[in-house]
Amino acid sequence: MAGKKITDMVEEILSDFLKQEGYVLYSSEFIKEGRDWFLRVYIDFEGYGTPEEGREQVYIGTEDCEKVSRFLSEKLDEADPVEQNYYLEVSSPGMDRALTRREHFTSYIGSHVEIRLYRGIDGIKNFEGVLTSYLPDEKTESEDEVTVKTEDREWVLRRKDIAKARLAVIF
Repeated sequence: MAGKKITDMVEEILSDFLKQEGYVLYSSEFIKEGRDWFLRVYIDFEGYGTPEEGREQVYIGTEDCEKVSRFLSEKLDEADPVEQNYYLEVSSPGMDRALTRREHFTSYIGSHVEIRLYRGIDGIKNFEGVLTSYLPDEKTESEDEVTVKTEDREWVLRRKDIAKARLAVIF
């Protein structure tokens, strides 16, 4: 079974359970690393992102991951959709979480981000600054625009030009 179909199935299997438990599926991937296959599932609490005024940020813990892992493992054993052996990993997306979906970008407007482009603009390939806006394109997600304010200026970047985007960890 192809990686995309497996992650779609995982999303379907987890949908009601996650909602019932107050979680959301942040992202998932089914990838081969060396000789081994990994099904990685990243969960977060509903309403993740930049906390609203007066609301404290809450983080996923080991118990949360164990609960989801046990449920998903049981359901995957019943359905048996994966032909090859694989490792199931359930975790938080982490402090430096990748921004891969529209909802990730919109949830973190106002946050510090690190963005790397496939090809540089004005000789610059890496950007670190505040995510100030995200404008979706009606036709395709790859044409969406991300605006990042760095120390010296604001940059408008097209989604299709972004190789990697993640939250910056600032201490």
